[in-house]
Formats: sequence, structure tokens, C-alpha cells
Amino acid sequence: MTAAFARCDPARGVEIITGAALGTGWQVRFHAPRPVSLDRLRAAIEARLAAIVAEMSQWAPDSLLSCFNRSPAGTWITLPVDFATVIGAALATADTSGGAFDPTHGRAAALLGYGAEQCAGPPSSGKLDAALADAGWRRLAFDPATRRLRQPGGLSLDLAGIAKGFAVDAVADLLRRHGIEDCLVEIGGELVGRGLRPDGQPWWVDLERPPDAALPPLRIGLHEAAVATSGDYVRGAHTLDPRTGRPLLPKVASVSVIHSSAMLADAWATALLVLGPEDGLALATRQGLAARMLERRHENVVEAISPALRAMMED
Repeated sequence: MTAAFARCDPARGVEIITGAALGTGWQVRFHAPRPVSLDRLRAAIEARLAAIVAEMSQWAPDSLLSCFNRSPAGTWITLPVDFATVIGAALATADTSGGAFDPTHGRAAALLGYGAEQCAGPPSSGKLDAALADAGWRRLAFDPATRRLRQPGGLSLDLAGIAKGFAVDAVADLLRRHGIEDCLVEIGGELVGRGLRPDGQPWWVDLERPPDAALPPLRIGLHEAAVATSGDYVRGAHTLDPRTGRPLLPKVASVSVIHSSAMLADAWATALLVLGPEDGLALATRQGLAARMLERRHENVVEAISPALRAMMED
């Protein structure tokens, strides 16, 4: 924190770069100790995001993820470092959440119209049952030491619930390698704040909430922290319950998770949304997750805050 304060200068402006990637928009706000070429920095960010898309996008037919999904049973693929990092975190979250987060339901998501494939109409129960039988994170064999991942046959990865968060972290890390320690990175609503604003303040953001929620905004300061929110009020229903292979029955309007890692905040927000208000808040409490859950009860939206987030708010 002392070093971050030493870099602050209220006379210095905040630079803004924007673009599009991963099917959404991105924005970077930063200030730097010396002049930076915005065009060069934008090109570096776009190249970094393009590399992530080339590995983990279900919308790119030639991505490594798409190639893995088409691979015959028994095929082992050696993953690049980025992909291995994401799949390792995804499987750890799946284990800890009891399968509430599961990156192996790409086929069911596609059948339901949540993925890259175009569907002619609602899928039959038989097709969804077959997709559920082929899925399951325990079917994956992954060796972190060698970064090798095995296709058990018929399994379709879908990293939409974690790859965007990873991309946010990756861009912030890229900025740091370019000598930029103070920044706010946002991709499709997932954010990470590093360092401080020029005025010595953290990067203040309001947690997302449904437009019909009659609740005051909850503003948090991001300093070496990230926040991710999951909910169906922006894009409509697009969350799969991996325990059933069917659309998630809406119990929670949104979940926001604050974490040191945007990747893990992204995954945990999805897991807690799937678990629902009681089980989700209980797991957040056990895991020490700073989480805010907005539950719909009749005509009202009710807020629940985990002990870790409440402690942050009281500091």
C-alpha cells in the first residue's frame, strides 16, 4: 500500500482504452509513471485476449477447446499454461462446490441455446439426459504437473463461467509487465482493481443488481481485488444447473463475489448462484468468500451478505 500511495499524483489523469473480445466489451482505466503509447498498449491487450480466445473459446471452431471437444475417447492433450491454469481452477471449484460449478456441460448448454451452436428448437428430455450422462467433472483426468488433459469420450468443455474472469486477471498482469501498477480492468462486467487511483483512492465500483431491486447501491473499493457477478437479469436465462443438466430454476437474482482473483470470483459467483440462497450462503461462509446474494421473494429482492463481506464493509 505504501508503494501505491507513493505513485499517486492528483494532477495525473486517468487514461482509458476500450475494445471488444470474448463476445463482449472491455475497458481499461489506468495511470502510469511515464508516458505510454495507447495504440501500442491496445495492440498488446488485443493480442493477449486473442490468444485466450484461440485456446478457450467455444465460439471459435479451431480453438483448442473445440478441438478437445471433438477428440476421440482416450485422447490426451497437453495444455498451454493459460488453459491448464483455468482447467485446474475449474476442477478445484467443482470439487469444493460439490459440482455446483462444472465446466463439462458444454453439450447441454449448446442444446439449450446457451452456447455457440444454433438450436432449431427446445431439446427433448432424451437428448438432455444423454448430454448429462456424457458430462461430469469427475470424468476428466488432468495431470497438473504435465498439464495433460484426457478426453474420456463425448465430453464437451464449456469455460464460459471462468475464462472471462481469467482474461481480466491476464490483462491486469499484462499491464503490470508494461510498468502499469495502477489500473481498473473490466471485461463484460467482471472487474479487477490494482493499485490506486491518482487521488489515492481505491477503484470504486458499484456491485451489479437487478434493475427492479429496491436496494441502495453497494459501493466497494477495489485495491488488489476483483469482483464478478452472476445472474440472469441482463442476458435472460443462460445458467445451467450441472446437477440436473437443465436450466437453473431461478431462486437468486444475482450473486457478486469479491476475491483476489477475478478468475475465482467468476467461478464462485456461478457456483453460489446454482446452490441458491441457503446452501450458497452456507458454502460462502465455510470458504470465507466475500459474497452478496440478492434473492427474489415474491415481489421483493432480499439481500444476504456473507460474514467475510460484512467484515470488509466494517473495516
